[in-house]
Amino acid sequence: MIHNDNLSQLPMAAYATDGAGLITAYNDLAAELWGQHPSLGEIRWCGAWGLRDAFDDPVAPEKLPVARALSSQVELSEADVIIERPDRSRISIRSQTRVTFKNGAAVGSITLLCRQSATIFDKLQQERLAAIVSTSDDIIIGKTLDGIVTSWNAAATRILGYAPEEMIGKSITRIIPPELMEEETYIISKLRSGEKVDHFDTERLSKDGRRVALSLTVSPLRDELSKIVGASKIGRDITERRRAEDLQRRLFDELNHRVKNTLATVLALAKQSARRAVNPAQFAESFSGRVQALARVHDLLVRGEMVGSELASLVQAEVLVGAKADGRIEISGPPLILDPRTSGQIGLTLHELTTNAKKFGALSTATGQLLVEWKILPQQQELHFLWKESGAPAPVAGNPGFGMSLIRQTIEAAGGTSELKFREDGLQYSIRLPLSHSLAKKAGFDVGNESAGKWI
Repeated sequence: MIHNDNLSQLPMAAYATDGAGLITAYNDLAAELWGQHPSLGEIRWCGAWGLRDAFDDPVAPEKLPVARALSSQVELSEADVIIERPDRSRISIRSQTRVTFKNGAAVGSITLLCRQSATIFDKLQQERLAAIVSTSDDIIIGKTLDGIVTSWNAAATRILGYAPEEMIGKSITRIIPPELMEEETYIISKLRSGEKVDHFDTERLSKDGRRVALSLTVSPLRDELSKIVGASKIGRDITERRRAEDLQRRLFDELNHRVKNTLATVLALAKQSARRAVNPAQFAESFSGRVQALARVHDLLVRGEMVGSELASLVQAEVLVGAKADGRIEISGPPLILDPRTSGQIGLTLHELTTNAKKFGALSTATGQLLVEWKILPQQQELHFLWKESGAPAPVAGNPGFGMSLIRQTIEAAGGTSELKFREDGLQYSIRLPLSHSLAKKAGFDVGNESAGKWI
């Protein structure tokens, strides 16, 4: 039987097995190549942590060079494989196995391991890895321990805007926000100790100055002697994920706020509707209509991701509900987004006006007309809203009902003013609402500019 002392005299890595493939001896050069010292008589076929072929696929135990040599009873066998070490570094080798026979049966083997430089297997693997890197949807960047960029894939260009020639040879700090520079110091310290930095969320700067949310993984790069010489950074663009998380958080906050406000509003509507109703049926009709008006506003707010609702959509949702497409209703005005609170107030106002028009006003006859229009006065920073009916039965002026009182209170709560006129051929209602600076931003126009009302 061959012992470790016998193999230590050899100038290259070598190990021996018995006829069953169990390792019985190996020299220090083999242990150095494997990156570990396996226990004798316990490990079969090979002492490496793992073996892979040129396509980066693990080699099955029965396909290992020594296993094939012993099973086929070939006296001399050669194979090219890639040794994978415990630290995940890889070394391309050529193994040569000589099998010893006794009475026609294999009783042992000795294998010599020779480190190879650029073999065809290395080239194939490099080409395969290069193809993966170039076609990846994730940012893949190589850099030295000094932070100098050594590789920059197509996804990095697409997401961050810099071409390879603008980054390779330059410092990685070019894309790191000033307040996050300590991240790079931490990453380098981890890499120097051979540790992988796994999945942390951060931000990087694009060429046009935008901040891009990324999930980063950083791994050490080693040379053939397993010395750490750099790092590989893989970054996944999580901008959409961040946006979804922010939206979800905003929706929960808004939901909590709006549920409380809505319950208070519904309770007030219920009390006032019950107080003004002549009978239970009338209460059910008026209260149900007002709650449905609030529900339509909420639908529009959800579509607008709780930021606000477009005034034109709000008017159409409340005024055109159940209406025939006969051209009797005209709606016009510039684009404007109302914040959630104002949306609810205007929604209730429109519902009350529409209900009144259908029961007593222009929409109660076959010939009545309704004009709903609004305009934005940038110098006054006001929204002017006009509800004008024509061809309606002669109105009767008197004490306003709950619907008109609700409209007045709602508009005043929004910081605006309103004016009701009973004309001979129909009711006219005008509203003035202040446009706050925050509302103007959401609307997409500058209230201090004459072009207000147009999308910028």
